[in-house]
Amino acid sequence: MKDKRDLYEFVSELIVMADEVASLAKNPEIEIQDAFTEFALLVEKLASIFSDLRDKSTIMDKPAIRKSLESLMNELGRAKTLIRSSSLKDPVKRIEDIAHDLGRSLGMLLVASHEVCIEFREKIGTLQKQLMNARFGGNMNLTSSSISRFVSEVEVRGEIEEEIIKVTSDDVLLQLKNGDAGELAVALLRFKKFIWDGKLDSGLINVEAVVFVLFNRLCSCKAGNRLTIIQLLRSIASGNDETKEKMTNVELLSAVVKSLTRDTEERREAVGLLLELSDLPVLLDVLSNNTQNALHMAEAGYFGPLVKHLSEGCDMNKILMATALSRLVLTDHSKLALGQEGGAIEPLVKMFNSGKLESKLSALNALQNLSSLTENVQRLIGTGIVGSLLQLLFSVTSVLMTLREPASAILARIAQSETVLVNQGVAQQMLSLLNLSSPVVQGHLLEALNSIASHPCASKVRRKMKKKGALQLILPFLKDTEIKTRSKALHLLYTLSDDLTDELTSHFDETHLFDIVGIVSSSTSDSEKAAAVGILSNLPVSDKKVTDVLKRANLLPILISTMNTDTGSNSPTKTQQGVIPLLVALLSRGSSITKFRAATALAQLSENSLSLRTCRKSRWLCVAPSIDAYCEVHDGYCFVRSTFCLVKAGAVSPLIQILEDKDWEAVEAALNALSTLLQDEIWEGGANCIAKLSGVQAIVNILEVGNAKVQEKALWMLERIFRVEEHRTKYGELAQVVLIDLAQRSDCRLRSTVAKVLAVLELLLVQSSYF
Repeated sequence: MKDKRDLYEFVSELIVMADEVASLAKNPEIEIQDAFTEFALLVEKLASIFSDLRDKSTIMDKPAIRKSLESLMNELGRAKTLIRSSSLKDPVKRIEDIAHDLGRSLGMLLVASHEVCIEFREKIGTLQKQLMNARFGGNMNLTSSSISRFVSEVEVRGEIEEEIIKVTSDDVLLQLKNGDAGELAVALLRFKKFIWDGKLDSGLINVEAVVFVLFNRLCSCKAGNRLTIIQLLRSIASGNDETKEKMTNVELLSAVVKSLTRDTEERREAVGLLLELSDLPVLLDVLSNNTQNALHMAEAGYFGPLVKHLSEGCDMNKILMATALSRLVLTDHSKLALGQEGGAIEPLVKMFNSGKLESKLSALNALQNLSSLTENVQRLIGTGIVGSLLQLLFSVTSVLMTLREPASAILARIAQSETVLVNQGVAQQMLSLLNLSSPVVQGHLLEALNSIASHPCASKVRRKMKKKGALQLILPFLKDTEIKTRSKALHLLYTLSDDLTDELTSHFDETHLFDIVGIVSSSTSDSEKAAAVGILSNLPVSDKKVTDVLKRANLLPILISTMNTDTGSNSPTKTQQGVIPLLVALLSRGSSITKFRAATALAQLSENSLSLRTCRKSRWLCVAPSIDAYCEVHDGYCFVRSTFCLVKAGAVSPLIQILEDKDWEAVEAALNALSTLLQDEIWEGGANCIAKLSGVQAIVNILEVGNAKVQEKALWMLERIFRVEEHRTKYGELAQVVLIDLAQRSDCRLRSTVAKVLAVLELLLVQSSYF
């Protein structure tokens, strides 16, 4: 299935489909009642098997099971279309073909469900044979669908029928053995005729010799002939235990196993043949003991033999299996199956820990392939491999250098899990390895460090990284000629810069600032540009030296040009309007990270609005400004371009809208921007503005779901807003329930702030020691 539906859900759909097909078949729109009624009875049994399977869905959710069920769904769909049709040529033959195809698909299910109880497998096997041998409306009772196909083939080859009759079995055997592709095709057709005439059971044909020849030709012939050979072998094996015993030679069956990796029809027939032989106890052992067969089965999605060799095989076989596993293109379902208990991860880790160099390398490459799935990462961490990987990276032994790349790649995957934070020293060890590694390993280490530093609970780790000189180690990578390495270093630098706002300037010299501005200007990667701008946004606004450097680097025109590109307009008019309208536009149209950065920039600009405004009573105004320029919040004349006023820029409403987002970085940035309207001199006008645009309700809502940092800022704002009696009256009752709840469940840092708001609402004395 292409989608990722739950197996229980999909089997339920199959049950509904089977019931529908059975119901239609009992009342067909064509006048062949008996044939379709017989088909309906078989389909009803199919629905019963699906019901049993649904009860076992949690243990049977495997790729091979899903493939077989998808095939059954397709065949039932064909049956439904056929039964509904009112004008079909030879409908009985068509419904027989569908029954046989359902049997083949059910055979795939039987092979795939070898771990299920015997009773359930016997139930599937019985119905599978009934479907494969189904003949409706009085047709001859042949032994398999391949024989019925022969009838139509003979009809279209009427001109050679007489010749076929005259040919002896020895002639056919010789042609099967030595003929070219064309002669082999004719010989196979003739041999089908012998089967149809019953000569196979007459003793006139050396069955053992024919089986041996057919298996040998299977290894070297073309696809069409391979398919016919497998169909013939199925016919020969059907119901004949003595013949089946002659087919359990491992070299012969290896050719059939290879067909498991080929096209759909050939794979289906190969599964059918293996199914015919599956009641022989020695078969699966014979197949799985051969390493090549185990590899072919793995390619087809059957991993049991491969895992067995990984766990119990000799060193060379383990290396073969691990190498194959590193090269297979695996679905998430396959990776999950290989990672579950009793799967491949534990034996691979054991190979890495105790094996020789070749074993270590093949094991690491296989683990790298499996580690892209989150569930497997958790299992990897549980094996204790992190310490071993770090120890390997510190090794200076030349023979182990080839292992460092896959080891660092696995560490980068493991670092995505917060579980790695349990080991507080991991990040520091990785930092110390940066300058001792190749570019590829450096890239993986930088990626791992960024993942670790990005975890919500990693503030302690980030502080330790800073003390260990992380910035000094990372900054040189800004000039790295390897683009991927530079990009990963830039993202790590941005992650760390969040906690180092006041200390950045001591680490960044003029060259570093020009390098970062250059990345904003020239990089073709949006994420790299965003990281560079993010670093610059974390620089302290008050540092005049930094501001002068950024001016000389032409940062503002570069930012305006970049934002014009992001908003889809490069018109001169847009550029002349300045940066504020562009930032406001990004509040509504951008991604979460874009909203965060736009709100951050607006907050920094808005902090200056109060000092840049023109007072109403200024003596220096030759011409009074337009009445539209008056701003009630700043109590003066404001202009978008010159005073960076949020109110005149129309930024307040989109900032309030961001408060409903789930991205807390963006929410915090929006709150910071809005809080600039509540500065000491203008708080009352700002409170009225925010309330007028329905911002109070949004801020109260944040208290219920936000993180501690966001809640703290929201409480500070509410304390000022509720100083206005009108807002206390309107929103106080709504807020008090949330505030009281927050007071009871929040940490000590927030409780004192909650107490201040409750005091403003006159629900608590200002001097109360409750909190």
